Formats: sequence, structure tokens, C-alpha cells
Amino acid sequence: MIILVALIIASSNGALSQSAEETSLKTSDSLEHYVIDTRGAHAFVQFRIPHLGYSWLYGRFNEFEGSFTFDPENPANSSVEITIDTASIDSNHERRDNHLRKGDFLNVEAFPEAHFRSTAFVPEGGDNFTLVGDLTLIGQTREVEIAVEHFGAGDDPWGGFRRGFSGRAELALADFGIDYNLGPDSRVVEMILDIEGIRQD
Repeated sequence: MIILVALIIASSNGALSQSAEETSLKTSDSLEHYVIDTRGAHAFVQFRIPHLGYSWLYGRFNEFEGSFTFDPENPANSSVEITIDTASIDSNHERRDNHLRKGDFLNVEAFPEAHFRSTAFVPEGGDNFTLVGDLTLIGQTREVEIAVEHFGAGDDPWGGFRRGFSGRAELALADFGIDYNLGPDSRVVEMILDIEGIRQD
């Protein structure tokens, strides 16, 4: 499973008025660029799926990288892009993880990476947003929506500036060609995403 998480936005046609140009310049000036802090293990791409309908099975991807932008003055300008090493899947059970890497599931030999690139970042009020983007997994690209919360931002003890988000999404296994029979309660995996970025500008 996946992950996640990423953000890139649109443009319009035609001539801009002077005031629109000024707004555009202002937006550009307020756009912040971040690298996701995987090096310090301050970002997580996790998942859970029901086991037999009796409990949750949790896992994560240990290796991924990405970046995002955030515009405090116009959040809809924000974007994210993330690449995940699918072989790094870790459900705390070696035999199960080896099976998840095989053709029944992630087929990591043929598809070693999953990739997410955002297409829209929609403000929903307060610190809540909907992140829309294209997720490519096991050779299948599907549009997904992620419910995002802006967790916080500020200076860190090392002279940098950080910003963090949390996200949740549900992915139907069948949408990515996974048809292994896990039972009727295990057809959808829930992604749990926590991302902290270090500002680069």
C-alpha cells in the first residue's frame, strides 16, 4: 500500500488584468518549499486493513522521499510529490512481508516504486483540506483523494522552519489490480499519512 502523499495546481488562459498580475506575484512570493524529513524519521506512510473482520493489521513503508509546497496566503496553490520504495513494506512479520512483495500484491520486482503527484489542494475550512492527485501503484494510475489536516508550523531548535500535515485516505485493492482473496472485510486499505517538511527557502 501506499501512500502517500503529494500536491500541483492549474493555470488559466487569457490575458490577466494588472490587479490579477499583482495577486499572482504576491502568491508566488508567499509560496514555501519543503523537503519531507525522512532522514530524521519525522514522516510516516502507514496503512491498516481489517484482519478477518476481527482486528486491524498495521504496516508501513520504511523508504520514501518527497517534497511539497505550501502557500499560506493561497493554499490552493500548494502541491506535493512523493515516491515510495514498495519493497520497504513492513508489517512486522517477515513471512507476510515477503508475500506482500510478490505478484499477489505489490510485485516489487516489476514495480519497485509507487508515485503520488497532486493535482489539487482544496481548502475545506480552518486547517482542513482535500488533497487530490494521481497515485501510480503496480503499474495502475488512479485518482485518489486524501483528507488532510494542517498540524502546525514553526521554528525548530536547529535554526530551520518546519511544517506538518496529517492525512487519511481509503484505497480499494481492486483499483490497483490486487484481487487476492483476503475476505469480504479486507477489500479496502486505509492509508495513514504524517508528513513533516523542512523549509528550503
